Amino acid sequence: MTSLTEAFRSAARGAGATADDADLDAAAQYLLGRWTEPQRHYHDVSHLGAVLDVVDRFAHLAPHPDRVRLAAWLHDAVYDPRALGDANERDSAEFAAGLLQSLGAPEEVAAEVARLVGLTAGHATEDDDPDGELLCDADLSILAADRERYIEYTSAIRREYAHVPDDAFRGGRSRVLTELLKLPSIYRHAEIRDRWEESARANLTAELEELA
Repeated sequence: MTSLTEAFRSAARGAGATADDADLDAAAQYLLGRWTEPQRHYHDVSHLGAVLDVVDRFAHLAPHPDRVRLAAWLHDAVYDPRALGDANERDSAEFAAGLLQSLGAPEEVAAEVARLVGLTAGHATEDDDPDGELLCDADLSILAADRERYIEYTSAIRREYAHVPDDAFRGGRSRVLTELLKLPSIYRHAEIRDRWEESARANLTAELEELA
């Protein structure tokens, strides 16, 4: 937790936040508390760490990597598996803007991080949005995991949606996978796509066949 707290402080400072270290650390601890809520089985601190690791690994692809790091911290700040549509992403984006403003981030930065957070609702970016593309690619990195890790991911997702009956879950999950497979590419940055696209499509196809 300490290293994550330091990572948040560094990203906030890099993005222009003017709050003192104590306030930045308190904000990080508050966020970590959210990331460890009991309804989370996949969207937890491990997911946060994995997304941040990808952002760090490919930071050279983003003009504003610290904004992307903050968006990673905040993209699932609000997470309720029972929420409808993109309510979680909308609420997380609103929360992100308010939190960053309270930490002294420039208004432009707070608004941009909120915009990035909102992109994770559908992982669709406009042309010439390398920051958004990196966040979305990082958020979807699990899709290219090795088979064992991918199975752990799907099991965790099912636990988050334990309230949904099996038939309804299979139908909904199948639709999500089908839409992902229809995309020209799952990953937007060419460097990431070259590494992960084939593995991700293989995992999605295998899961879709199992659901059927």
